[in-house]
Amino acid sequence: MAVDRKQQIIDAATKSFSLFGYKATTMEQVAKLANVGKGTIYTFFKNKEDLLDEIISSLILEIKEAAEQAMDPDRPFFENVHRALYRISEFRKQHQLTVKLLQEVRDIGTPAVQEVMKKLDRAIIAYIREKIDIAIKKGEIRNCDAEITAFLMLKVYLALIVDWEKEHEPLTKEKIAELFELYFLKGLSK
Repeated sequence: MAVDRKQQIIDAATKSFSLFGYKATTMEQVAKLANVGKGTIYTFFKNKEDLLDEIISSLILEIKEAAEQAMDPDRPFFENVHRALYRISEFRKQHQLTVKLLQEVRDIGTPAVQEVMKKLDRAIIAYIREKIDIAIKKGEIRNCDAEITAFLMLKVYLALIVDWEKEHEPLTKEKIAELFELYFLKGLSK
């Protein structure tokens, strides 16, 4: 029963954060949406920040799962990284919560939201770094600083998808793969 209540609270908070943003969401709203007393929330979570952190942690798992599903062990490293990054960025663009939180960071700069979005980016970078380390060990790519390379790959990818579209026609998945290969594959090729 307690697990159900906790999940009800998480679902209600996710819905509220997605609709109104973190800053505009109150614990009263979450309690009302979850159909529980406000005190019940505090039996599971210290505060609103703790609740958001829990939601982002499960979102990170969902994103990693989506990225894993996009990859094929029989395909080369660069194709898999492209597939994973594409899936990650699509996920970020389509998931109502990340869209709302990114908007809140941009428009208001709420510190708690900035923190969880950094946590999200760090988790994605760590995930990509892990794949880079494996590719280096397998001899698929040249030895490089996996942390910096993962950071650059994520930032370039998001820039091509998110920032580029602000003033240009969106790039096709194929064009992004081509650019990605040009900028990274050529530099890291053995």
